[in-house]
Amino acid sequence: MAKSKFPGGRRTGNPAAGAKPQMAGAASASTVAVEPDAPKKRTSPGQFAGQVRAEARKIVWPSRKETWITSVMVFIMVLLAAAFFWIVDTGLGFVSRIILALGQ
Repeated sequence: MAKSKFPGGRRTGNPAAGAKPQMAGAASASTVAVEPDAPKKRTSPGQFAGQVRAEARKIVWPSRKETWITSVMVFIMVLLAAAFFWIVDTGLGFVSRIILALGQ
């Protein structure tokens, strides 16, 4: 279920029946009290190291085959990008030479 966008739950009144929406900066009779954040509990170095080990156990490393396939795909994409930019650069160079030749 989605959270209400309005403090205190549902809005009262029908906007179509003439109720005006509250402005964020306007003072209103009902204000929302914001409690200050409680101070965060400090973690000891031992607890921190245990948490790091627990997170490290969740890591799933790719297999050798997955690494090889991904590396080959990256290499192919680099070649395609290099060819694309070489073609665009050559075309723009040709066009600029033509434009500069017109001015001579």
